[in-house]
Amino acid sequence: MKRIGLFVCWCGSNIGGVIDVPGVVQEASKFPGVVYATDYKYMCSEPGQDTIVKAIKEHNLDRVVVASCTPRLHEPTFRKTVAKAGLNPYMFEMANIREQCTWVHSEEKENATKKAIALIKRALAKVSKVEPLFESYIPVTKKALVIGGGIAGMQVAIDIADNGHEVILVEREPTIGGKMAMLDKTFPTLDCSA
Repeated sequence: MKRIGLFVCWCGSNIGGVIDVPGVVQEASKFPGVVYATDYKYMCSEPGQDTIVKAIKEHNLDRVVVASCTPRLHEPTFRKTVAKAGLNPYMFEMANIREQCTWVHSEEKENATKKAIALIKRALAKVSKVEPLFESYIPVTKKALVIGGGIAGMQVAIDIADNGHEVILVEREPTIGGKMAMLDKTFPTLDCSA
C-alpha cells in the first residue's frame, strides 16, 4: 500500500489569497493512498522543508507531493528535502498551483480551487505509479568516428583532432577527397584540386 504525503503551500497570498487552501487539503486527503496532508505558509522555507522531513519520518511516507509554485524553481529544493529524510528523491512530484491556477484565475477563486484539486489529483496519481530511480555515470571516450572522407569529413576530422581528440576517418573509396578529388581546378584560385 502506497503511503503518500501531500504538502500544500500558501506561497503567502500568491496561492492562499486566491484558492481555499484548507479546503484543497481536506478534499485531497480523501484521495487513495494519501495518509498525511497538510498546508504551510511557505513550504520552500526551512521550517516548511523541516515539516516535510518530519512528516516523512513520523508517518512512514514512501511518496511525496508538494503543491506550490513552478517545479522549475523549487523541484531541486524538494528533491533534496525528501532525500534528507531518507526517501528516494524520485519518489516525489510537484503540482504547480501558483502559475497554473492562482495566477491565471485570480478573479475566479472557485475555478482556481477546482483546478488546484484536479492538478493535485493528477500529481497524486502519478506519484503512486513512480519507481525509485538511481543516478549512474557512464564514462565518455574522447574519440570520434567520422564517416565520409570528402571535404566536409576531412575538415571535421581535422577540427576534432586539433582539439586533442582521437579521430577515425572512414571512407568507402580507395582515396579521400570525395567529389573534390575529381575536379581539375578549384574556384577562386584555379588551383589543382589534387
